[in-house]
Amino acid sequence: MPDSPSETTDFFGQLLKLQTDAVQSLFGMAPTGAAQTIPTDPAHWAGIAARLQAIWTEYYQEQALKAASTPPPDYSDPAKWLAPAANWYKRMPFGDLDAQKRLWDEGVALWQGVLGQYGIGPNTAAEPSDEPKLPRQDRRFADPKWREQPFFAVLHQSYLMLAEQLMQMADKADGLDPDKHEQLRFATRTLVEALSPDHFPLTNPLVIQRAMETKGESLVKGMENLVADMKRGQLSHTDPNAFKLGENIAVTPGKVVHEAPLYQLIQYSPVTDKVLATPVVIFPPWINRFYILDLNPAKSYVRWAVEQGLTVFMVSWKSADASMAEVVWDDYVRAQIEAVDVIRKRLKVPSVHAIGYCVAGTTLAATLAVLARRGEADQVRSATFFTAQVDFEKAGELKNFIDDQQIAMMGQLAPEGYLDGRYLATTFNLLRGNDLIWSYVVKNYLLGEDYPAFDLLHWNGDTTNLPVKWHQQYLKDLYRDNRLVIPDSLSADGTPIDLRRVETPSFVQAGREDHIAPPESVWRTTHHFSGPVKFVLAGSGHIAGVVNPPSAKKYQYWTNDTPAESLEGFVEGATEHPGSWWPYWLEWLRGQDSAEVPAIGTRKPGGKNDRVIEDAPGRFVRTR
Repeated sequence: MPDSPSETTDFFGQLLKLQTDAVQSLFGMAPTGAAQTIPTDPAHWAGIAARLQAIWTEYYQEQALKAASTPPPDYSDPAKWLAPAANWYKRMPFGDLDAQKRLWDEGVALWQGVLGQYGIGPNTAAEPSDEPKLPRQDRRFADPKWREQPFFAVLHQSYLMLAEQLMQMADKADGLDPDKHEQLRFATRTLVEALSPDHFPLTNPLVIQRAMETKGESLVKGMENLVADMKRGQLSHTDPNAFKLGENIAVTPGKVVHEAPLYQLIQYSPVTDKVLATPVVIFPPWINRFYILDLNPAKSYVRWAVEQGLTVFMVSWKSADASMAEVVWDDYVRAQIEAVDVIRKRLKVPSVHAIGYCVAGTTLAATLAVLARRGEADQVRSATFFTAQVDFEKAGELKNFIDDQQIAMMGQLAPEGYLDGRYLATTFNLLRGNDLIWSYVVKNYLLGEDYPAFDLLHWNGDTTNLPVKWHQQYLKDLYRDNRLVIPDSLSADGTPIDLRRVETPSFVQAGREDHIAPPESVWRTTHHFSGPVKFVLAGSGHIAGVVNPPSAKKYQYWTNDTPAESLEGFVEGATEHPGSWWPYWLEWLRGQDSAEVPAIGTRKPGGKNDRVIEDAPGRFVRTR
């Protein structure tokens, strides 16, 4: 640590000179003290600045006119839902003088150690290193440009050190209950991620270099991308014009064979001469569009299932509007029961195989309990759960958004009775901020890169609106109070729910890296049903762990036929299998009922005398 104020001044003066030299070097200018040269015509850069100002002025004027005619809704940043964290920071040890001194000493040691490798300062190495060995590694700063200039090396290393210190302070905060403490950690991490030096043009050497290489055009394009996203009210991950429903996504042939206020029911056309007698109905989450399971022929779970000789139905949920202001969980349970009944009558079969993905899987568990209580459990021959939770005690980071203040705020954000899907998209993106928000801020806005044509990212940004009453009820009753696993604590459609009554054979899949439905939370499903449960742990997360076709030959899955009391015990005795778990599931499904029938009559939707509504993927998936 410097011994006097003058030494401290000299130290920071040296850092300031390093910053000047680094920026000048990237701009093609000579170091401080040498003859200065202008990298390009100043008039050109003045023109770039004028274009940037014009783009912003046009957007500002357009928004001002809109605000004058129609006051916009309060699209507050969902990060404000963590506002209570501001009151918790006083519990962090900011005022600890010993902690402050340790931070200062560690900072100076870091700066001197890093600069010494460049031949600068009292800790100068005998030979400056061409490949500095920096103490902290992070993929955000993997590009050599972060190490070529000592200023940028010190900058990102200091940021990583401070990020560590802040997270440690959050860990040590006292006087908070576990839930509030976890919210504080999450809020601190979100703040730390936002303040990374790669998010600001003059502290990111790649942005400066890109601006020089393109003579400022990258800055103009980045501003255009930013303004376009601000108009949409949503960060773009992919080219919004690259995909068309029914043309290059959601293309598996089929027909909409039934329509209700909450959903359309799609039946897919068979491609085999015979099909499994018991059909499959898929309930996707209404938080997202159903075509995550039908992205393209190579990735499509639907297409694969049809090719295996299954009769597949898909529920396409309606994106909420003002007409759905009074919709609650009971309505979705009723919709699932109705869809099962429509399929049974259409094909003249006694039962179906049901699949529930995420929140629709949670609802499917309630549906099974309702049917069991009514003596109608035999309508569902088997149930499959894709990354679905019924026990929310270990539900992960989404629990950071469920205190009373945040739930009440949702009502304020939904004056017409439905919650704009962009809020939910941002919430899920915040769980992986560096990957799903900040990396795209850098690529799209700072570097002005072209958007990729990536179907999965397109789907991720194709948001759906939610009935706010349902959403608040769901967060209170399940995430906050965990009532679904308390017998008869909840009811649906007038029938008490007791998961212990569910004897339907079940297949439960979890994703090893799932941050939305953590595997430990999904595992707990195995403890709440009375019937046989087959549990499979898949590689990857909430999406790729499910959408993993055999042809991709990616990831792996684990099985264990020995009873286990915990996920840890399951993993300890599990057998790892390479590739997709889909064929394993199909073998299990055929084990429930292997009877086959010819693919004729209503097994082929839209055939002679078969009344259908429209071609798949239908209207509901297109509504915004």
